[in-house]
This record gives sequence, structure tokens and C-alpha cells, in this order.
Amino acid sequence: MLGSQRSRRKVTTLLAGLGLLVTGAALQVSTGAAPALAATPHRILFDDGHAEEAGNADWIVSTSKPDPLSQDSSPSSETDWTGALSAWGVALQKTGDYSLKTATSALTYGGSSSTDLSNFDTLVLPEPNTLFTTAEKTAIMNFVKNGGGLFMVSDHTGADRNNDGEDAVEILNDLMTNNSVDSTDPFGFSIDSLSISSGYPAAISDSTDPVLHGSFGTVTKSLIASGTTATLKPADNSSVKGLLYRSGYSGNTGAFFATSTFGSGRVAFWGDSSPIDDGTGQSGNTLYDGWNDTGATNAALALNATEWLSGASGSDDGGDDGGDDGGTCTAAQLLGNNGFESGAATWSASSGVITNSSSQSARSGSYYAWLDGYGTATTDTLSQSVTIPSDCTAAALSFYLHIDTAETTTSMAYDTLKVQVLNSSGTVLSTLVTYSNLNAASGYTQRSFSLASYAGQTVTLKFTGTEGSTLQTSFVIDDTALNVS
Repeated sequence: MLGSQRSRRKVTTLLAGLGLLVTGAALQVSTGAAPALAATPHRILFDDGHAEEAGNADWIVSTSKPDPLSQDSSPSSETDWTGALSAWGVALQKTGDYSLKTATSALTYGGSSSTDLSNFDTLVLPEPNTLFTTAEKTAIMNFVKNGGGLFMVSDHTGADRNNDGEDAVEILNDLMTNNSVDSTDPFGFSIDSLSISSGYPAAISDSTDPVLHGSFGTVTKSLIASGTTATLKPADNSSVKGLLYRSGYSGNTGAFFATSTFGSGRVAFWGDSSPIDDGTGQSGNTLYDGWNDTGATNAALALNATEWLSGASGSDDGGDDGGDDGGTCTAAQLLGNNGFESGAATWSASSGVITNSSSQSARSGSYYAWLDGYGTATTDTLSQSVTIPSDCTAAALSFYLHIDTAETTTSMAYDTLKVQVLNSSGTVLSTLVTYSNLNAASGYTQRSFSLASYAGQTVTLKFTGTEGSTLQTSFVIDDTALNVS
């Protein structure tokens, strides 16, 4: 709703009546439905329910579905399983650390089928060629938000293998921009409508990145054989990172392989299906052996990325994939009173910011944090200090934000909300994002940012709302979380 100029006195009196004290941040186990761990550390689901075999494609690990072990229970080479992705599947199977399945029907999350996403750590979408339904998009997004890994493999624009008017670029962009969970650039990138004929995108220099330097080898280059790239938007999700770039590109454009986080989960994007094609498959398909291309390191890239994605739910695999890895990290939600239902407890806030006023609406429960909305020159703050365990290599700050405004401009940011990370001395280490009256929209939208670089540190998470002298803008926050694993 559009908040009118608010009354501080009414909200302050309400909180005073609660008699709440500010205390230290409490460690709380996450209540999100993170994928459960199985006897084998990593459970991977390859999708084959969206025309992945249409036309001359063959994006399957085996013709035996859902269980490739029914074709060969102990594969030693890529031809022991039949499919253009068999080399990928066999390489994982031979480690003994992975359980693979293929989904041939609609994707669900929280259901009872054996291929329901709740039974897996990572979902691979190898160049889908039909749109995901509304229910499927909700399932996929919630799966990732609650700790799942999502591997999106695209192809060039116009690669409509089943001639239904949709290609992988459009389908994956639709998943990210037209879903009921978060349609506001949740992963921090969009896939470009391009058809790049050839190239060998090079890896960035980062010896600490687990995808580029994982247990399956070091990644130096990949392969484009008619593919596309992505445009990164770190202002929307600061965790997005380009790992390999098309020649002549860097920064936010031309990313051929990118990673990101969303909620407690992880995301990887690859701009072409040719690198995962091992040149084998069913009769009648036109295949290209990019997996074994000597000018690239596609196998290492696919396998390291799968390993990293699978660690999003905190499984222990003994590798450098961002999971527990035998350390002491316990998957947890670190923010105390993260939904504000205990009033001001564990938070430091300007007077009247944490409220149950009926002038705005909580996303859940009764209480929320309301910064600004006065229509006068005002600054409101909301903060909490938290220690991120040194053994946790995944740390995702998320919160739901609603912005409404009386400003009528479409070009000037008069009122702003900064989300920052401060050290124990109060020095700003990072401004994660700045929102303004220009971002006003109905309802709440979840925002997510990686804080993995602050592992082992005690930091203060601070929201600062600054309002101009006239016309209110309200920044309303609820259901915060800092999930680590």
C-alpha cells in the first residue's frame, strides 16, 4: 500500500510498551526446506522433460531413465551409457560420490515422486526447449532459494529444436523474470540474444575460485560452437561473477560462464551446449565432441561446477566445492529475530523503525522494519552484528523489501536505502546495493547478496534510509536471513 506520512510517536509508544531489550545475535537453525542429505554426498537430477532430445539434440546421460545405472551399473567409459551427456554422467558416477537420475516429467518441489527436487542437491537444465510451467518455475526457484544448486546450459538464440517458437535463451530468461518467487533479476544476470559462431572463451585469473580450480582440474578455456553470453548485473545481486569471457569482453558483458547465489542456493550459467556434448548418443543425432576438445578444458569446468553447485546444501564431499568438507561449519540461519516478531530484540534501530503499524503490511507475522516514509528530511537506520564462521564458505544475506513512494519523478533518486557491511570499528567495508524511490513497486521482493568473503569476521549489517525534505518514500523490510553452509 502507499504509506502516508507516518507517526513516529505511535510506533515508539507501542515498542516501549513491549519492554524489549536489545541482545546479542542468536544462532538459529534455518527453517527453510533445504535439500536433505543422502548416503551419497551429491544427488544430481538431469532434466529431460523439456524437449532436451528434440531435433538433432541428445542432452541425456543415458537412455535408461530415471536411473542410468539400469543401462550399466558400473560404467567405465562414456559409451557404456548412451547419450551426448554420458561422459559427464560417467565421470561423476566413477567417483563414487554422486547419485544421478533423469527427470522426464514435470519438475516439482515438495512432492512425493522419486524425481521431486527435494530429493536432490543439484538440478541440471541442459538446453531446455519448452517453457517451464508456472508451477515448475515456482518449484525450481524455491529449490534454489532453500539450498539447491541450479546448472543452466543455454545455446545460441534461434536454436528452437522442436519449432515451438521458444529457444533456450528465451526459456531460461523466462524462468528468471517470470516466476512467482522473485522475478526482479534474482541471479544478477540475463542471457543475451546472440548467436556467436565460434571462439575459445578464457578463464579469469582467480586461483581461489572452486569452479576454475576444483578437484577435477584447472579450467583455462571453454568452447563456443554457436552459443551466447550473459550480461551481469551486480547491482541486482552482488554475488554474480563471470568466470570465462568471450574474447574482447570482461566485467559485466560477454560472460560465457557465470556463477551466482540465490537465497541459500547456488547457480551456474553456461552459454553453449556444445562443450558438454561428448560426440556420442543415439542414432540419427548430429553431435559435436566439445567435451574432449583439446583446445579447451570443458570436462573440468562441467565437473567442478557440478561439485560446487552440489555443496550449496552443505554436504561433505572432501573436495573444494564450498560445502562442509569435513570442517565445523553447520548450515544455519545466523540473524537473531530475523522476522522482527520479537520487536527490537537483537536489532539496533532508529526509534519507530520496527513496528506492527497497520499503515504498512508485514510480509509474514505482524512486525516488520519501516525506514523513512515521513515526507521530511530524515535518516533511519537498522543494523545487527553477526559473526560469520570461518569454516563456512557460503554465506547469503537475503531480505524481502517493499518500496512505495509519493515521488512522481521517473529519473531522480531523491530518497535512498543503502545496504552496507561494516567492520567492528564502524568502517564501511562494502555497500552491497542502493535502492531509491525509482525502485518503488507493489508487494515484497526478495533480495540476496553473498557475504562469503567475510567468513571468519564479525561484521555489522546496516540498512540506512535517507529521505528528502518533501514527498515520502517508505522502505519496508521483513523476513531477513543470513544463511551459511
